[in-house]
Amino acid sequence: MPQFPPEVYALIDAAVAEDQTFNDPTTQAVVPPEIRGAGMLRAKSPGVLAGVEVGLAVFRRVEPVLELEALLADGAVLAPGDAIARVAGPAAGILRAERIALNFMQRMSGIATLTNRYVRAIEGSSARIVDTRKTAPGHRYLDKYAVRAGGGHNHRYNLADGILIKDNHIQANRFREMGLRQVIQLALERASHTIRVEVEVETLDDAREALDAGAHIIMLDNMPADMMREAMGFIGDRAVVEASGGINFDTVRAVADTGVHLISIGELTHSPPALDISLDLEFE
Repeated sequence: MPQFPPEVYALIDAAVAEDQTFNDPTTQAVVPPEIRGAGMLRAKSPGVLAGVEVGLAVFRRVEPVLELEALLADGAVLAPGDAIARVAGPAAGILRAERIALNFMQRMSGIATLTNRYVRAIEGSSARIVDTRKTAPGHRYLDKYAVRAGGGHNHRYNLADGILIKDNHIQANRFREMGLRQVIQLALERASHTIRVEVEVETLDDAREALDAGAHIIMLDNMPADMMREAMGFIGDRAVVEASGGINFDTVRAVADTGVHLISIGELTHSPPALDISLDLEFE
């Protein structure tokens, strides 16, 4: 069993408390502790697996004596009916942990599956699919892990990971009569040498100004593909270019073909459809 960071164990504990796992009158009333069971976690839909070890950690948290075995690793391509993991031991513990374990695995596998669809949609281009900070509260580590399991890459993990100047940051300095160039230069002056400065722009003129001011990364926000292509014509490799805003399956390939380096998709973590996974349980 791999070791997770403390926030993952805290999240599991919060889920156990939320579900009142150790105060389950149904299981207490009708499933005696001596009854044993063996269960198989199976995919019911095609997709990409993520979170199998997290799901097993839930079972271990609820019933430490369970026998647990992962049959597939995260990143595996799933077909309906594929066996993912096996759990065996006291049936009461399996039943109490089942829903929480599936909740984690279904969300994470949904993220991995959605990410993988985008990754496959831009195969052959030089662009990377990246996530955003639009994650479920408390789930950021797992959400971003699931993006990687699906073949994507991570943007900032949190605010401390880099400087990203957005429109509201620029507006906040208007009263000081500072324009885009001055705000970028201020950020560059105050940034640690380990921090890169990214700026969000919506026009070609702002993209040129950001480039001339020395921004390390330029985010082309809500630009049509032809405008992105024009921006890449003068930016080239002088800065990393990220495309963002309103990109979907219908447009992602055209965006990738403009030559941008990164394509950020908020949908990966803010509204992924859960992948259908079930537990088939037999009693001894």
